[in-house]
Amino acid sequence: MRTPLSTVSGVLAVLPETNVNTDAIIPSAWLRTAKADLARGLFGARRFDEDGRERPGFVLNQGPFRTAKFLLSGENFGCGSSREAAVWALAQFGIRCVFAPSFADIFYENAFRNGVLAGIVDEATGAALAAAVERHCDAPDFTVDLPAGVIVDPDGHRHAFTVPPHRAAALIRGDDDIDLTLRHLDDIDGYFSAAKRDRDWLYTPTTDTRRQTP
Repeated sequence: MRTPLSTVSGVLAVLPETNVNTDAIIPSAWLRTAKADLARGLFGARRFDEDGRERPGFVLNQGPFRTAKFLLSGENFGCGSSREAAVWALAQFGIRCVFAPSFADIFYENAFRNGVLAGIVDEATGAALAAAVERHCDAPDFTVDLPAGVIVDPDGHRHAFTVPPHRAAALIRGDDDIDLTLRHLDDIDGYFSAAKRDRDWLYTPTTDTRRQTP
């Protein structure tokens, strides 16, 4: 069971780039130990210089964006390697939702498996959201209403995003993969009951006829 995601308010940060890959999201240097601080490692090579000092030009090092809960980016977000730690880093930093016109397939699956919303927005919606952040850069507070499928900007305007209904329902309930399986427990029991009735030979004990070593 995960923390449910239904209606969440927070800061929206904009990373206006296409093809943001998983090595940029969590560089391999932060994957050498199980005790790594993945929150600090998020975009680590871009947030910090070789001496560990912050790069002031990167968005997550600026003002209110240090506590961003939402990230808006460009097409094909999460491409590159299949490392699930890219989603772990986003989640540990505190980002609950990522919005982009498209996502790499494996990243998209990993996001939902770890309770992070990957919402699809078209080009016009992305531009409108980025403009709203620009207008309210001192307090870019947005609200994501997952049941309604909208992002509410600081001016009260509602911007639609796309997410498959079954994925949205799982996030709203806080279901993980085990929870989703248990929701079908009656069907699973029914299947095995029918199998034992109709294909009983599968469940009949047999004698081991293999030659035994003297």
